[in-house]
Amino acid sequence: MTRLLLVAALLFAASAWAEVPRMQVDPFWPKPLPHNWILGQVSGVAVDGQDNVWIIQRPGSLTADEKGAALHPPRSICCVPAPPVIQFDPAGNVLRAWGGPARGHDWFESEHGIYVDPKGFVWVGGNGAADAQVLKFTREGVFVLQIGHPARGTASNDVTRLGRPADVAVDAAANEVFIADGYGNRRVIVFDADTGAYKRHWGAYGGRPADVAQHYDPHGAAPRQFGTPVHCVKLARDGLVYVCDRQNDRIQVFHRDGSFVSEWRIAPDTLGMGSVWDLALGADAGQSLLFNADGENNQVRILRRADGMVLGAFGRSGRQAGQFHWVHNIAVDSKGNVFTTEVDNAKRVQRFTPQP
Repeated sequence: MTRLLLVAALLFAASAWAEVPRMQVDPFWPKPLPHNWILGQVSGVAVDGQDNVWIIQRPGSLTADEKGAALHPPRSICCVPAPPVIQFDPAGNVLRAWGGPARGHDWFESEHGIYVDPKGFVWVGGNGAADAQVLKFTREGVFVLQIGHPARGTASNDVTRLGRPADVAVDAAANEVFIADGYGNRRVIVFDADTGAYKRHWGAYGGRPADVAQHYDPHGAAPRQFGTPVHCVKLARDGLVYVCDRQNDRIQVFHRDGSFVSEWRIAPDTLGMGSVWDLALGADAGQSLLFNADGENNQVRILRRADGMVLGAFGRSGRQAGQFHWVHNIAVDSKGNVFTTEVDNAKRVQRFTPQP
């Protein structure tokens, strides 16, 4: 019997590893940027329904020598800051770019997070000290809606403003926008995607959030509140909601009404900025995999979505192609290509392709 159990375990492990894609970096994606542009910290990535790739980046994070051509007088022949929002086609060519301060909406101190909904609207947020709003635009950059308004401080049960929101996802069927809120607040909050009317919010385990400081102990009990930042929210086709509790090294899973389902602790000995920075759902019909960007350990893990089991990983800390420094966001297109972004001083977007 013991022998049979061992054989079954080995077969199970082999089948689990067989479904793990082998990813290889494409060092020639994207194509060189036009107009003498340069990227700052790239703080969000999304893929739309046509497999175009969208990023949001922080022009304000560029150093004087990086943006030398934009200074008055210029100190060098290169470069000038690219616009905050850039759309690439699947080959890596720039299709359009826009964003920044303008009349009619409050732009951000520090850009953070981008999402393209099934109708083609582009949602962006910010994590600056007074960024307490999310903005919605057409793909051409025409302003549509603002939820929240600039404000400072934490207010995890205030439904009129946000708290340095980190990520957005839209349930098209219910016409609801889910916001990971965020670097200041400790919650997920849901609004009507057309009007911005408040619907509901919840904290860790589906309970009422509280703005209380917590100490993460990798060998202790799991915290009863989300830490900060609540760094991502992702919606699966089967109705489940996945939330990145970054510095508590965990993923929490909910139904869309906020009722708690389960949690997975990921690399729980990770200290510093934590292990769960972002998630992306796999490209297959059942979304059987989750990709976890970990900016403290600087790798991407591949999880089985059914139970959170880690099946594999790629990347390591470094600045060469295929390596990471503060890998911050992740997205997957319909062909299984994986896109990652980096902040701090790495300031880039990379593409990884599945290998046969």
